[in-house]
This record gives sequence, C-alpha cells and structure tokens, in this order.
Amino acid sequence: MDQFLFSTSWFVPFYSLLGAILTLPWGIGIIQRTGPRPAAYLNLLTTILAFVHSLFLFKNIWDREPQNLLVSWFKAADLDLSLSLELSPVSIGATVLITGLSLLAQVYALGYMEKDWSLARFFALLGFFEAALSGLAISDSLFLSYALLEVLTLSTYLLVGFWYAQPLVVTAARDAFWTKRVGDLLLLMAVVTLSTLAGSLNFSDLYEWAQTANLSPMTSTLLGLALIAGPAGKCAQFPLHLWLDEAMEGPNPASVMRNSLVVAGGAYLLYKFQPLLALSPVALNALVIMGTVTAIGATLVSIAQIDIKRSLSHSTSAYMGLVFLAVGLEQGGVALMLLLAHAIAKALLFMSSGSVILTTQSQDLTEMGGLWSRMPATTTAFVVGSAGMVTLLPLGSFWAMLAWADGFVNTSPWVIGVLIVVNGLTALNLTRVFRLVFWGKPQQKTRRTPEVGWQMALPMVILTVLTLLLPLMLQQWYLLPDWESINWYVVLTLFGSTVVGVGVGSTVYLHKAWSRSRILSWRFLQDLLGYDFYIDRVYRLTVVSAVALLSKISAWSDRYLVDGFVNLVGFATILGGQTLKYSISGQSQTYMLTILAVVSVLGFFISWSLGLLDKLPF
Repeated sequence: MDQFLFSTSWFVPFYSLLGAILTLPWGIGIIQRTGPRPAAYLNLLTTILAFVHSLFLFKNIWDREPQNLLVSWFKAADLDLSLSLELSPVSIGATVLITGLSLLAQVYALGYMEKDWSLARFFALLGFFEAALSGLAISDSLFLSYALLEVLTLSTYLLVGFWYAQPLVVTAARDAFWTKRVGDLLLLMAVVTLSTLAGSLNFSDLYEWAQTANLSPMTSTLLGLALIAGPAGKCAQFPLHLWLDEAMEGPNPASVMRNSLVVAGGAYLLYKFQPLLALSPVALNALVIMGTVTAIGATLVSIAQIDIKRSLSHSTSAYMGLVFLAVGLEQGGVALMLLLAHAIAKALLFMSSGSVILTTQSQDLTEMGGLWSRMPATTTAFVVGSAGMVTLLPLGSFWAMLAWADGFVNTSPWVIGVLIVVNGLTALNLTRVFRLVFWGKPQQKTRRTPEVGWQMALPMVILTVLTLLLPLMLQQWYLLPDWESINWYVVLTLFGSTVVGVGVGSTVYLHKAWSRSRILSWRFLQDLLGYDFYIDRVYRLTVVSAVALLSKISAWSDRYLVDGFVNLVGFATILGGQTLKYSISGQSQTYMLTILAVVSVLGFFISWSLGLLDKLPF
C-alpha cells in the first residue's frame, strides 16, 4: 500500500487538472440544460481525491527520509530535461495545505458565486490554479518549477480578469500579468545560466554543484538577483508589488487562494533557492533590504486604505516581506512556519471579508458598521483570523516570530525591531477594520444584512477551528521550542507590540464621514500612505516615460531613417527610369555614344584617384 502511494504521488496535481478538464463542457457552453453546478461538483470531487491522497502520503512519509522520483522528459545530445519530484514531509505537507484550502475555497465559492452565469468557467480556472500549485509543491526540478510559475501567471491573469466586462478588472488583469512577466523573464535568464553552469536543473544536483561552485562575484550576484526576481513578482514585493492591490477586483474566492497560497508558492520556491542564493552575499542583502522595505512600507499603506480587500492585500505583501527577510538571513525553517500560519489566517480573513462584501454589496469601510450582532459566524472568523495573524499567545504566528526573534536577539537586534513594527501596525490595522465593519452603529447598507449561507459559513468555521488548533499541530510536529529555552523578554516584547497595536486601534478616532484632514501635514501623510507612496506615479514619470520616449525614438527612426532610406532608393530608381526612357531612340550609335561617355567619366575618376596616390609621401 505504501509503495503504491509513493509510486502514484505524481498524480496528485493531475486530480485538479482532470477536474478542470471535466468542467470544460459546461464552461464553454456545450452542456447548458443542467446549469453550471455539476461542473462545480466534479471539480470538488477531484479536489477531495487530491486532498485524501496527499493526506495519506503525508501520514506515511512523516518519519521517512525524502525520496525522489525522476521522469525523463526530453534528451538530446548534452541537453537533459528530466522532471524530478521530491517526496518529503515539507513538500507533501504543502500539497495537503494547498488541496485543503482549495477545497474550502471551492465550497465557499458555491455560495459566493451561486448566481454567477459563468460558475463552471470559474471552477475550471480554480482547478487549473490548484494543479499548478500542487505541482510546484512537489517539484524538484527548476525547469518544471519555472514552467509551473508560468502557469500560475496565466491563471492569475484569467482569474483576476474573470469579470472581463468591467474596465477596472481588465486593467488589473493586464497589470498583474505584465508585472509578473518582468520577474519571470529574469528568472528564465537564471534558469538558462544554471543549465549551462551546473549541467542540470534538478534541485538536488544544483545543491551539490553549489557546494563546490567557483563563480566570479559578478556572475554570482547577477545569478542571485535573477533568482530573486521571479518570487518577488509572485509575492508582490517592492518594486513589483502593485499588482496584488489591483488584483482585488477579481472574485473573492480567487482572492482567498491568491493571498494565502499563490504568494506562498513564490516564497516556497525562494526557500528552495537558499543554497544557490548563499553563493552571493549581495543577493542575500538584496533579500533583506527588499523584505524590510516591503514589510514596513506595505503595513503602513494598509492602515490608510478604506477598501477592506485592499487593506488585507497590503498586509499580505508585508508578511511575504517578512518571509523574504527570513530567507535573506538564512532562516528557512522560520520562513516555512510563518508561511503556514499566514496562509491559514489570511484565508480566514478573506473569507470573512467576502461574506461582508456579499451581504452589503460594498467594499468601502466607511459604509459599514454594526455587523457583529447580525453576522456572528463572520465576526468570529474575522476575530480569530486577526488573532492568528499577530503575535498573540499561543497562536501560530506567535511561535514563528518567537523562533525568529529568539535567534537574533543578540546578533541582530534590528530584526526584532522590524517584527515589532510590522506586528504592532498589523494589529492596529486589523483592529481598525474590525471597528469600522463590525462595531459601532449600523449604516444604511448594514441594517438588514443577514448571516451568509452554510456553503460560506462552513469553510469559515473549519478554518476558525484549524487556526485555534494550529499550535497543537506544531507541537505534534515537534516545531515548538522547549519552555525552558524560551526568552521571556522576547515573548513580552512581541506580545506587548500586539497589545499596543490593539490598544491604539481601539482608541484612535475613526469618523466614517471624515475623508481628508484639514491639517496640511496630516493630509499629506494620509495621501502618501493612501496612494502607496505615489509609487505608481513615480513609475509613470520614470520607467513608463522612458519606455514611451524610446518607443517614439524607435518609431521616428523606423519611419524616417529606415523607411526613408528605402523610399529614397525607390524614388531614385523611379526618377532614373523616367529620365532614361526619353533617351531611348532605338539607334545603335546613340547607345554606343552613351557607353563611351560613361566609360570616359569612369576613366577620368580612376586616373584622378591614381594621381592623388602618386602625390602621397609614401
């Protein structure tokens, strides 16, 4: 039985792909009489099979050494493109998380998109999405991982642009696609370079090569930065971070997957790049700088947002910044713990926010209030998800950040400062959102809002219980520190930052009718954070303007230089032909006279040039 599970482990991603294929007759309109719901049920069935299979695999591989499955895909001369799969507790655990959250998101989508006319197409895209993520989790080949990242980019484009009749949706899907393409292109350069230098693209072979590789500083730096670029685009890190904010225009069940799993997929790939990134200290420093800037900057921006989904999406970028910082400091285990805790808590937060959006038909925080008594399950989900995001003892994020801070309290105390700032501001922002949405007096759109149906409530309840049980799961997996080795000063510091953030968020004055302060300094700060430090405008004035100028120069040179020269030759030929046609008389003596005149002119120029050569001193 165990051997059968291992030998068929490669089929886990294909369950979801099979579900996506089976939904096509409904998605493209071949089957219409039954409605789109059978397509959703088929996709749910294949996801359940993938989840059960990966769960049995995880149970059997927990106490075993990692194993590899090698599939030879293409061989020609010295080119060997083999697809290697890794079967380890980490990779199989990732597939369990992916398929489990995808299953809950699909059940949630049954209620959220119940009346959507293209429900079948949405579930097909979710299956495509899940297949790419599951394949990325067990991939031990850089070539395969890059191909699956491209599938994720395409899936993101299709899901963000799902409601393609809306202009903002089209713009958001386009920006998400092109922003990710920048990182993917640089990553492709790194893939080609490693194929040449290492001779293999399997991670196990690359790790062995990295132990003895002797690269020049320039080569190692460029290689490391190119490897970082791909995950930076997927995880919405500065300067490739603007797409995640705009991607909130898509359906909320897709936002659940995107903010919990897709960004985690990019960070997981970065985790696997660690031995290669260690070749370049510059690349590690770039990770530290990028992660720190994104973590603090995105957290500050989230405080000034009045759109509930955008406020949470900036928090996603901030926590992925902490993961980048952990990898840059070579703390891969901490990064994985943070990814696990964040994925579950953030999925719960987006499900609760989606329930609010569906019942109020609004994403504006200033139009909400007083929902705690009308939507108890949604309120509980938001509170538990918020608690799972910050360092609140004994939930998952607390232990991840404690393990991180405890290791750097003496060597790099500034890391603790970053954690305190990000955690405190996150607690402040989540408390602010809770007050605006669930507390206070009901507004016009929230006076008669009911609780959501069981399809949406059930996944929220399951994730609520899972968030509360995560510390027990970490203890079962021997990932929690011993009580005797805990630095209680660090515990009090992290817990205190949460208390301060919640305290400030609970007491700060929030007025729903107040949009901009009349005090100039506060108005400037509010606009600075609300418009994401004006980075999009900086891009328009620099990168976009430079590309537009180069495009105009290229168009001018193509029109007036290249085409102009070709047109000049053509006009000269036409003019010469039109002129010479009048000299044609049909008499042979005229032709002989023309030839003699031309030869005489050529002879004159030749003799003149030879005379000049005779006068030269050599």
